[in-house]
Amino acid sequence: MIQDPNLNDFFARFNLNMIPFTREIKVKERFQSEVYEVPLTHLTRTVSKSMSGVLIAPAGTGKTALLRALVDRLPEARFKVHYVKVTDLSKRDFCREISVAIHAKSSGTYASLVRNLQDRFLEARQADHVQPVLVLDEAHDIRPDVLGILRLLTNFEMDSRLVVSIILVGQPALAGILSQDRLRDVAERLAHRATLRLLELDELREYVKHRCRIAGASSCPFTSEAVNTLFEYTRGNLRATDRLGLKSLEVAHDHESDAVDATHVREARELIL
Repeated sequence: MIQDPNLNDFFARFNLNMIPFTREIKVKERFQSEVYEVPLTHLTRTVSKSMSGVLIAPAGTGKTALLRALVDRLPEARFKVHYVKVTDLSKRDFCREISVAIHAKSSGTYASLVRNLQDRFLEARQADHVQPVLVLDEAHDIRPDVLGILRLLTNFEMDSRLVVSIILVGQPALAGILSQDRLRDVAERLAHRATLRLLELDELREYVKHRCRIAGASSCPFTSEAVNTLFEYTRGNLRATDRLGLKSLEVAHDHESDAVDATHVREARELIL
């Protein structure tokens, strides 16, 4: 990833002990800001009450990092989290994907698959003494008729018992899907709607400092003007900031500069797609 074949020179120049701005970051080292801590707290509270919720955010705003933090907050002794990345599937195939994730029987008719899923969730709650949590990522790709299955999966004992928590995660298009009249029953089962947004300039400045600090830097190698330019290009999108931030460090290193300035950021912008 770094252009200079000698990583030690790169690390020494910016006083780093690891490559910054990568996805390989521990949950405890995540960027803690009200932007993320508020929705995280609400979703944790929702799951703790055996209820379901939804997380809606634009791409690149930290949904996956927030989900990892949510899982980290749920004690393994009490919760069993199952993760499914959604694609454009039929009702039956959708149920099969969930069945594989929760280790339920994944063959049979659509009706039998639904029953198997309900039985497995109930078994986890009664026999295993853990609360099943189903995270459906990229939920904006679920067909509306398929999304309606969630009403069946959360219906236990004539809809009088909370057994499984479902967390839908998707981009803003998901909000429009859930607002459809035919999905009113599904939307009404979501106890909390959490959202994420792009970072503002001051928040991005703190984010860049944080990512450099956890990589080992004693001081941020980005000048104030460099961060302004980062924000100009990325508009506070974390994924875009990570890519451009790392490339900017590489460019500064190639120019034998100990600090990243706006010129380096602009040059780096021309080197990435």
